[in-house]
Amino acid sequence: MINVQKINKYFGDFRALNDISFEIGKGEIVGFLGQNGAGKTTLMRILTSYYLATSGKVEIDGQDIVKHSLLCRKKIGYLPENPPLYMNLTVRDYLKYSASLKDVEIKKQKLQVDKVIDSCSLKDVQNKNISILSKGYKQRVGIAQSIINDPQVLILDEPTIGLDPLQILQVRQLIKRIEDKRTVIISTHILSEIEQIARRVLVIKNGEILIDRPISALLDEGHLLRFVFVIKGDKAAIEKVFSSSKEIIKESFESTNDVHSVKVQVLQDWTSHNELIQKIMREKAELVEIRKLKPSLEEVFINRVERE
Repeated sequence: MINVQKINKYFGDFRALNDISFEIGKGEIVGFLGQNGAGKTTLMRILTSYYLATSGKVEIDGQDIVKHSLLCRKKIGYLPENPPLYMNLTVRDYLKYSASLKDVEIKKQKLQVDKVIDSCSLKDVQNKNISILSKGYKQRVGIAQSIINDPQVLILDEPTIGLDPLQILQVRQLIKRIEDKRTVIISTHILSEIEQIARRVLVIKNGEILIDRPISALLDEGHLLRFVFVIKGDKAAIEKVFSSSKEIIKESFESTNDVHSVKVQVLQDWTSHNELIQKIMREKAELVEIRKLKPSLEEVFINRVERE
């Protein structure tokens, strides 16, 4: 659906994007991650043909985005970081206007407006001026305009920025509802959002792709493993066991009466776990549970970006 080949973008002498290449298939949901200034927004603006690349090629559904710009734009829905809302219009009038701008057939406009109002849960505010809506509702209106022409590709730039936790949850649920059979690209600083919505991530650093992996594979490839040991026994003896091991980094030690929860980090090639268990047993302690902790996407992102 999206094919990006060796994209470079210069602003004067500054190279914002360096030899970017990737493919995104139909129906994929991909998260764009990167620090401020990494090049995410520049790349998304090239994908929407708002910017021209200095060199390289982008194809949307097999069509060159430069040679067939209007045709490609009709296949794309775009939500910029600050949605282009007309505050003096009602939600319904704004969406009707958006439908006409995006060449939705006149006879289909009412149907499409009704459809996105329903999909984006805007029925209760459809006849209210946008200016009086909460930020969460305004974001929904922005998403509604991005899908008014039923696009094959949906590009969302910071769709939950500035929202409170409940509004973030509502927008996340909305994105999941409208993702059906669309290719979706989401850029956000909230890594937990990407983890819950996307299936693959592209991490961009200094205008280059640092990581292009499925999220599940990325979370499994960390250099450190994390475990929680739940142990019943003497606190001082258990603390001594974990402190004496040079291969273990102790993150936390929490106690409730004589039951202790010890959170640790170890290298992925850690082989002395049996020796540790034997030391615990020698202290006449009861090993209640060992639980492996899965790293968060945020932890993996910070580790990789800092290391690279």
